[in-house]
Amino acid sequence: MTISEKLHAIGRPLLQAQLDHPTVAGIARGDLPEPVFRSWLEQDYLFLLDYVRVFARLAWQAPDAHLGDLVDLAHSTYHDELSLHRSMSAEFGADLEGAVKGPACAAYTGFLLESAASYGEGLAALYPCMWGYSNLGRILAENPPAEPRYRAWVDTYADPGFAALAARIGQMIDEAAPDPRRAQALFAEGMAHELAFWDVPR
Repeated sequence: MTISEKLHAIGRPLLQAQLDHPTVAGIARGDLPEPVFRSWLEQDYLFLLDYVRVFARLAWQAPDAHLGDLVDLAHSTYHDELSLHRSMSAEFGADLEGAVKGPACAAYTGFLLESAASYGEGLAALYPCMWGYSNLGRILAENPPAEPRYRAWVDTYADPGFAALAARIGQMIDEAAPDPRRAQALFAEGMAHELAFWDVPR
């Protein structure tokens, strides 16, 4: 079993906890109260700004074979995913410029930026976000919400292109070959941060 396969085995039951979370369940039904999603959008916008910095820090350390992947991920996150957030945030009236990190966002971004000091460990730490959202999108798309804005959100993360990016990170982890126990610990910690992130500030 590869390192990434071991991470998947750890992640599956932790993913179910996210699916059961009231925020995710509300998105799945399409009836999540707008103020909750507005707050989530503001927090995730701030998260993604630091996620770009994590990719950039890892790119600086990357072997030649991985450099392009990380530069591309930083670019697409900054230009494409953040652009999506701006357009969706406008529909919900989110205040991205005035947003302030809540405790969960600050803890998660701090964890990622610190973990990115080590290349292989940094990849394992960030993997829960890409792997988790790819799987959330895939599962929620099996019975998507009728509400068009929430369906658009689900469709974004159910996209096969996003799944391919997540799979590439898994391959890069295996090629980087971090200490398996350390990788598993960081992955589990990242999954815990993912769950906590759904408890958006009110």
